[in-house]
Amino acid sequence: MADAPLHADPAAASRDRGGPLQPLLIVRGLTKHFPIRSGLMGRRTGVVQAVDDLSFDVMKGEVLGVVGESGCGKSTMARLLMQILKADRHELIFDGDPLGHTGITTAELRRQMQMVFQDSHASLNPRMTIADCIGFARRMRGEPRNMVAAKVDDLLERVGLTPAQYRHRYPHELSGGQRQRVNIARALALEPRLLILDEAVSALDKSIEAQILNLLNSLKAELKLTYVFISHDLNVVEYISDRMMVMYLGRIVEIGPVDQVYGDPKHPYTRALLASKPSHDPRKRTLVPPITGDPPNPINPPSGCRFRTRCEFAEGVCGQMAPTLKPLDNGDHSVACLMQQPGSGHSRAPI
Repeated sequence: MADAPLHADPAAASRDRGGPLQPLLIVRGLTKHFPIRSGLMGRRTGVVQAVDDLSFDVMKGEVLGVVGESGCGKSTMARLLMQILKADRHELIFDGDPLGHTGITTAELRRQMQMVFQDSHASLNPRMTIADCIGFARRMRGEPRNMVAAKVDDLLERVGLTPAQYRHRYPHELSGGQRQRVNIARALALEPRLLILDEAVSALDKSIEAQILNLLNSLKAELKLTYVFISHDLNVVEYISDRMMVMYLGRIVEIGPVDQVYGDPKHPYTRALLASKPSHDPRKRTLVPPITGDPPNPINPPSGCRFRTRCEFAEGVCGQMAPTLKPLDNGDHSVACLMQQPGSGHSRAPI
């Protein structure tokens, strides 16, 4: 007999008030600039533009993959969504409820949205048993110990760990893959609807990585979850994602269905990223680097298009006008590039 769904109660089902077509998470204008201070008085002398005016939607039941070079703002964005970092400016709407005094509170948002971090060891308290790590949040809500213990055993079984064998162990007694399963179980303890997975499989070897990806897929179907999946591994993102968002220097440069972005990338940076994927065929060797140079300094990013200093198609207009994220003809695929915007002044732009 199959396990009962974790959300199989009327209260959990009633949380989906807006219907399947309403985005689970709407993000508008998400911005975070870290101040730089120097001198004896600690005066502010500049800012690091880590995340700069991000706007996107996360649909119910989908996996939104987020890719980009190290330092592009992926992890900062995740922490801003979780309210671990305080944004300079943002508007968050969770299933129709805005975050703030008139809508959902931060505590309520965190109950519905949980995060799985990259470092599985540092994410767990070394002085707590696995059962205590998973059940901590429910105990803090005042639930009886016997109910918490039953829930912990249920979650351990769901992530593929035998409760009797693992509940009394400590994090240092587990392998990296087992610890990440515990982290996933802990994230599911409060029955969230959205999981943010920040490089959740990048520290694992390939065989364990495949097991965790399959586990995430089965949990998503079983518990009707939604994922924001952040990774630098393009093959993993292609495998698990429904849509893909490409970030460069704190901004979104392309977003769309994963088959469209992989099959017909529109932004030069996206094309360079996909061209950098290693091939399993030894005869297909990359002789010319698909992209050269380092990303510009986020303290003083280039004017106009931030990718223009590394783009082979850059023209004068690229330094004068910052491209905005605009949908292409089909509406589901959007790109921030002057070459794709009619009337932008770029010689390759549509007439």
